[in-house]
Amino acid sequence: MRSSRFQLAVLPSLVLALAASAGAAVAQAPALDPSTVQKPQPTVPEVFSIQGQFVRVAYNNEGFVTLGYKLANESVGEDWMYLQAGVTLRKGTPDFSLTREAISIKTPDGKVIPLATQKEYAGAGYLRSLNERGKITRDPLNYFPADATRACTMSYFADLGGGPGKLSYDQVELSSSRACVGRLFFKVPGGIQTGQHWLVVKFAKSEVQVPFRILTKEEAKVFKKDWQEFQKALDESWVK
Repeated sequence: MRSSRFQLAVLPSLVLALAASAGAAVAQAPALDPSTVQKPQPTVPEVFSIQGQFVRVAYNNEGFVTLGYKLANESVGEDWMYLQAGVTLRKGTPDFSLTREAISIKTPDGKVIPLATQKEYAGAGYLRSLNERGKITRDPLNYFPADATRACTMSYFADLGGGPGKLSYDQVELSSSRACVGRLFFKVPGGIQTGQHWLVVKFAKSEVQVPFRILTKEEAKVFKKDWQEFQKALDESWVK
């Protein structure tokens, strides 16, 4: 599970809960009793897994998405959410152009927030402070199917200056051999709130919903200390 090349053959036996979604339950149960945990329930058929303290993977027969959200978890109350994401297609799926409009987040209060436009991003001053924090707070997103051997960049956002490699594009070309990674920005009305969120990626025939929970300070303290033990407990208790 911790190798740099994620093997899909292993995932079906590891349909784990989003451990962070149980923060409150964990705080009340130091023994990390998995029976107290509620799995986040997507509204589409899929598999999802924990790959790190703030890294999640979700996939179906068509698409595969990996998500890093550590910086978002540190940004409660702020207007902009910064996520790191990786996307590819499953083997046998026709190539597909993933447009900006195909990406959104769902918030705990039910809002659906689209990926920001380049104009909105530029109007916010290219979010210099947030990007600097993002350079320090990086999540490992090298969990892809074995067929995804070619790296590519999702360039939905470009910073001031332009030039080669610094232009924004409204879509990225996906294939089962391309592991595409990039920054995602969302303007969150009223600021980022704690609770269960979903990153939603719409493919040609289906969508993948990646669950991630923004923790309270109390939840974060417990989860930071015990997430590996918690993951192990979930694995042993739920996988039969």
